[in-house]
Amino acid sequence: MILYPAIDLKGGAVVRLKEGDMDRATVYGDDPGAQARAFAEAGFGWIHVVDLDGAFAGASVNAEAVDAILDQADVPVQLGGGIRDMAGVESWLGRGVSRVILGTAAVRDPDFVRAAARAHPGQVAVGVDARGGRVAVEGWAEVSDMTVLDLSRRFEDAGVAAIIYTDIARDGLLKGLNLESTRELAEAVSIPVIASGGLADIGDVRRLLEPENASIAGAITGRALYDGRLDAKEALALVGGSRSAR
Repeated sequence: MILYPAIDLKGGAVVRLKEGDMDRATVYGDDPGAQARAFAEAGFGWIHVVDLDGAFAGASVNAEAVDAILDQADVPVQLGGGIRDMAGVESWLGRGVSRVILGTAAVRDPDFVRAAARAHPGQVAVGVDARGGRVAVEGWAEVSDMTVLDLSRRFEDAGVAAIIYTDIARDGLLKGLNLESTRELAEAVSIPVIASGGLADIGDVRRLLEPENASIAGAITGRALYDGRLDAKEALALVGGSRSAR
């Protein structure tokens, strides 16, 4: 089980949104590099970064902030938001990102995602963001007709490193992870599934470690860390630390 602390970027600042709404952003700091360094020093083995502006724009926007994160964190970074073509994938991997996350592109251009996964084994993840069981795209501004399972199964044989499954209705609201839906997805596909959206406290971490949730590969935590509801040391002690799980 890997815990991924989240750094969401909006206008160069570290923020958290509620249900993916850009108008409901809470700013937690203006130094993404320092935040990344703090997470690394706390013992986290990965950092999850999202360029929120990029997700809406369809191209990377917060490149300077991401570069600062890469410069100051000595742990792997996975990055999503606005990466829609091979040039974007290769640019970020070349700059030191360990894994890129493709969301909208997975719906709009699955052949590109497969090609990227083949070209860069272990370095391409698919972001599956759901609202009411349907996949949302374009920074969650639009909901497609595709189901979570249908999208995930598209990439079963593509060499995708992970699926990051986000329940938008819980994201940033501290309602607790949607473990039932995440578990169902993880058991239905062979790709490792990472839970995202709503992790509230140490109780969620304990539930992740219950035998029935053994199919879930990891979880992303954001607001709970920033608000002090989740203690990093306690959480990492429960999962056995994340530094070795790269």
